[in-house]
Amino acid sequence: MSESPVRLLLADDHPVVRAGLRAVLETEPGLTVVAEAATAEEAITRAALGDIDVVLMDLRFGKGMGGAEATARITARPGAPRVLIVTTYDSDADTLPAIEAGATGYLLKDAPPEDLAAAVRTAAAGRTTLAPTVADRLMHRLRTPATALTRRETEVLALVAEGLSNQTVGHRLHLTEGTVKSHLARIYAKLDVDSRTAAVAAATGLGLIRR
Repeated sequence: MSESPVRLLLADDHPVVRAGLRAVLETEPGLTVVAEAATAEEAITRAALGDIDVVLMDLRFGKGMGGAEATARITARPGAPRVLIVTTYDSDADTLPAIEAGATGYLLKDAPPEDLAAAVRTAAAGRTTLAPTVADRLMHRLRTPATALTRRETEVLALVAEGLSNQTVGHRLHLTEGTVKSHLARIYAKLDVDSRTAAVAAATGLGLIRR
């Protein structure tokens, strides 16, 4: 008896991307695309029907919920499918929330087709696949924890990079202005800088926040 195919849900807000993923994956033996979703909300609803083994999830959708939150919602249910992130973003600000949300793997959209198919099979088996740049960065965080920013510090600095004031950053993240200043002080110390501009430049160069 042949094994049952791995059933896939493609969640991406770009029809061309979904078509490209489908074209690659449906040529692979043992893989079948059973559904597509153009929003994170659609992906959550479709994944809950119980006939999906692996969700290929983008991180950013045009409007509404993001892929990390959708991943958390999907993986929180009993018997949930695995979630493989397939995105163009590899900064800590993107990878950490997705991995913390329960993603089984993290792949970049420029990965070769054979790597994509292998990652899907690996995810279906419950094992982890990480894009090389993501794996390298996670290893660096483990080896040099003193310089690694926490998720909250990353969120604060990402908003500072958008040009927001401490007060506005506090409103966005539901923090006091004093707490924001404390986070920035720790960020400066970790990155060995003494200004907001230098912190943003250093974190961008290290791939801690997206360019």
